[in-house]
Amino acid sequence: MEIEELVQVAIAAAAEIKPESLVLLDLRGICSFTDRFLICSASSQRQVHAIADRIEEGLSARKARLHHREGYEEAKWILLDYGDLVIHIFDEETRAYYDLERLWRDAPRTRIIPPEA
Repeated sequence: MEIEELVQVAIAAAAEIKPESLVLLDLRGICSFTDRFLICSASSQRQVHAIADRIEEGLSARKARLHHREGYEEAKWILLDYGDLVIHIFDEETRAYYDLERLWRDAPRTRIIPPEA
């Protein structure tokens, strides 16, 4: 699956669960281990799980390979590694604490506004 399709499927899947502040960082030329970060947050552990589950379902249906998943049990920060795309799903407090957008501030970013349901 091409990176742009991977990104679009992940965004559409996440949007179904209505995440907070969905942001795509373009890390090409900045980061050696991935091309894109998709970052979002949720107001509860249940919603963090639901977003991660929906993204995994959507990408699995397209035969995308999940290389690694971390943080599912705690549901404060779930990381889904699809190689060229790494997805970070935070609870609001953990996202503010780690502030990946500031850490990767040199990366071009796109704020995603999901369509209304």
